[in-house]
Amino acid sequence: MTNACSWSRGLKLCHRDSSSHSPAPEMAANSQGTFDGKFEALDLAELTKKQPWWRKLFGQESGPSAEKYSVATQLVIGGVTGWCTGFVFQKVGKLAATAVGGGFFLLQLANHTGYIKVDWQRVEKDMKKAKEQLKIRKNKQIPTEVKSKAEEVVSFIKKNVLVTGGFFGGFLLGMAS
Repeated sequence: MTNACSWSRGLKLCHRDSSSHSPAPEMAANSQGTFDGKFEALDLAELTKKQPWWRKLFGQESGPSAEKYSVATQLVIGGVTGWCTGFVFQKVGKLAATAVGGGFFLLQLANHTGYIKVDWQRVEKDMKKAKEQLKIRKNKQIPTEVKSKAEEVVSFIKKNVLVTGGFFGGFLLGMAS
C-alpha cells in the first residue's frame, strides 16, 4: 500500500492504493472539490499534538507572527521594542511634566506679581459649560469608530499574544529604568 498526501483547504488528504476502500471519504472529498482516487482518514488527535500550545489556546486567530517566529524570538522582539518605547516614553513624560509644571509656576508667579490678571468668573463659567458638555456626552453611546478600533486592538492582541506580552513587559521595564 502506497500513500501520497497533499494539503487542500487546511485538510491533509492522503491517497492510497488499496483494493478495498470506503466510499465515504471519497464522497467527502468530492463535496469540497474535484478529487479522485481513494483517501484515508486523518487522525485529528495526532494532528493536534503537533500544533503549538498557543494555537490550542487561542484557536486559528493566532496570527502571522506566531507562525513565522519561535516563542523566544517573539518575546525578545516584543521585549526590546517595549523597553525602547517605555524608556522614550519615560524621558518624554518627564520633559512634558517639567514643561507643564514650569508653565503653571510661571503663570502663578506672573499673576501674583500683577503682570497678568485672571478673570475667575469667566473661568468658572467656562468650567460649568465644559461640565455640561461632558454630561451630555456621557449619556450617549460609544461611537462606532471607537468600537471598531477597540475590536481591532483585541484582534491584534489575540493574534500576537507573545509579542504583545513581551512588549508590555519591556515597556514596564523601560519605564522603570
